[in-house]
Amino acid sequence: MPSPQRLAAFRSIQERPAAATAPNAPLQELWAQDVFDLAKMKAALPKDVFKSVQKTVKEGGKLDVSVANMVAQAMKEWATSRGALYYAHVFYPLTNSTAEKHDGFISVQGDGSTITEFTGKVLVQGEPDGSSFPNGGIRSTFEARGYTAWDITSPAFLMETPNGVTFCVPTVFISWTGEALDKKTPLLRSNAAMNHEAQRLLKLIGYTDVAPVNSSCGAEQEYFLVDSAFVALRPDLLLTGRTLFGTPSAKGQQFDDHYFGAIPQRVQVFMQDVERQMYTLGIPAKTRHNEVAPGQFELAPFFEAANVATDHQQLTMTLLKNTARKHGMNCLLHEKPFEGINGSGKHVNWSVGNATQGNLLDPGNTPHENMQFLLFCGAVIRGVHLYGPLLRAVVATAGNDHRLGANEAPPAIISVYLGSQLEDVYRQILEGEVTGSATAGVMQLGVDTLPEFPKDPGDRNRTSPFAFTGNRFEFRAVGSNQSVAGPLVAMNTILADSLRFVADQLEAKLGAGETLPNAAFSVLKQIMQEHGSVVFGGDGYSEAWHHKAVEERGLENLRTTADALSVLQREDVRQLFVSEGVLSAVELESRYEVYAEQYVLAIEVEAKLALQMARTQVYPAVMTYLGQLSSSLHHQENLGLPPDRAMAGKIASLNQQLLQTCTKLEEAIASPPHGDAQAHMNHCAHTLLPLMETLREAVDGLETLVDDAIWPLPTYQEMLFVR
Repeated sequence: MPSPQRLAAFRSIQERPAAATAPNAPLQELWAQDVFDLAKMKAALPKDVFKSVQKTVKEGGKLDVSVANMVAQAMKEWATSRGALYYAHVFYPLTNSTAEKHDGFISVQGDGSTITEFTGKVLVQGEPDGSSFPNGGIRSTFEARGYTAWDITSPAFLMETPNGVTFCVPTVFISWTGEALDKKTPLLRSNAAMNHEAQRLLKLIGYTDVAPVNSSCGAEQEYFLVDSAFVALRPDLLLTGRTLFGTPSAKGQQFDDHYFGAIPQRVQVFMQDVERQMYTLGIPAKTRHNEVAPGQFELAPFFEAANVATDHQQLTMTLLKNTARKHGMNCLLHEKPFEGINGSGKHVNWSVGNATQGNLLDPGNTPHENMQFLLFCGAVIRGVHLYGPLLRAVVATAGNDHRLGANEAPPAIISVYLGSQLEDVYRQILEGEVTGSATAGVMQLGVDTLPEFPKDPGDRNRTSPFAFTGNRFEFRAVGSNQSVAGPLVAMNTILADSLRFVADQLEAKLGAGETLPNAAFSVLKQIMQEHGSVVFGGDGYSEAWHHKAVEERGLENLRTTADALSVLQREDVRQLFVSEGVLSAVELESRYEVYAEQYVLAIEVEAKLALQMARTQVYPAVMTYLGQLSSSLHHQENLGLPPDRAMAGKIASLNQQLLQTCTKLEEAIASPPHGDAQAHMNHCAHTLLPLMETLREAVDGLETLVDDAIWPLPTYQEMLFVR
């Protein structure tokens, strides 16, 4: 019998009515109805004004003030016709979250009357207080001015609540002194840098008509759903997003029965509600399914331009959390909410392409003959080898440390998986002669009524952090709670650097009289000689690979955020971002300081909360049960029965471990190191976390021994299996 609090949670779940959802509608009616996209602009603006906007969106450049005024007027008329009284500049500070400043369309006239007003100046520029966002020392607390600036390449949209509508404008966020304080500005810069080098290379290999090159992104989002009644009884889930204590359920994921199983009805209603909202906002939700762990699910969108996909990913996380609450659940985006079962990632599928040459990472049917693909893929291989530690650094968070390398996600060693077909092609290049590439073949199922279909030319490798999956790379190490902007910035920037190298080498060889095929082959062979050690197609979890990667291939194994974030201070990384114009040295240093502080704060909050829960919830329950056991033992003695003191002894021993560890943890929290951010991170990684783990061992041991009617915390069994 559960404790009274947990029993009440059960009852509230059973009695909860199904959440009301909007009626189904055809996709064509739902799609982008809440987005002021190019189609709505075209209908609302004069032809010449719309063409000016369209050119700016596709090719870049500044927007004329008069054009901005006309766009703002059209936006205001559309938004207010839909019931909007407020507009918001939406931006993405260095917290991985979304920020908004709301202002009314209202303008009071001299006679006391009011009108709605929204000018081009207001559309283009806003001024939120910049002093309370993390900036890594760029600005002092008293230096408050910050600016938001309209990102014309990401469409504005409406966000509806039961009581109103807000018109939202995606923006960048910069300081008064011009430094980027957000995730979007570096992303736009990185794409511009990659575009510049990609166009240069494409022209070198013979193309005369080259459209702007853009990166694309499709970010798979994994998440857990737990009933809100249980979450209300778990301070750790409320404040940190993960369970600091909890013993595994007797049944977990070992039967593999949850993965792609039938979606629970309550969850499917929630998913359909989320997807309906996503479609109205122009977010192309494509796939939904049960994930590996009980209570875990996944949502995957179709590919979009990286900048728009990043904005949409932030919106998706907001929709998941808000909609879950409406359905009486909490959506957990933490990378490891539950110990002992799979955590959650956000696999970032990334590619580059344009309107004239298409997907530049599409190998085609004969990749050994596809010079364009081989050069771009070779540039990726070089970039990942040179800057693998950077890729590890941009996915470094306190939450993701619990997941990476835990037989559910790729290891912290960054390698590239190409698949058997491409690995063989690049091996031939290394050896000096390319004779062909393996064909995909046909899958024959041996049943006449079942169709034959073409096989993919390579398998997939779930242990690889950076895997080629047909016409794109999948960066599997990204955490479920992260913005995808940081990983995209890193990938775009290292690709820009490598494309520059390839173009420089080609120019030199062509200038010396080599033919284009020979020059390209020579560059690719050099890349494989110098950087081929990053290519690995085996088991990334194996001890043999960990040894070989580090000892023989010189790859780095940065196991914790404390190890990985220091990469941002390396000179080669600083030079990379500065030379490509993506981040200044000051901006890069600020990110190190901000992310180091976020890591420290996350661990310290968890440590303080673990201490509080152990002392105020677990310890009283244990003492109550020990008192009951003591009375029972005395009663047995009075009846002349031999008392069994083993159980009480085990509980008392674990209780003593709890108390002693609490004392040590309290002292460690109160005595942080005096020094730089690195020393503070090391203290969290190597002092606080081990003590928290020791405390967890005691608490989890006690959970298996203390009377269930006394235990105060909802169990894994309840949270993962009760819907």
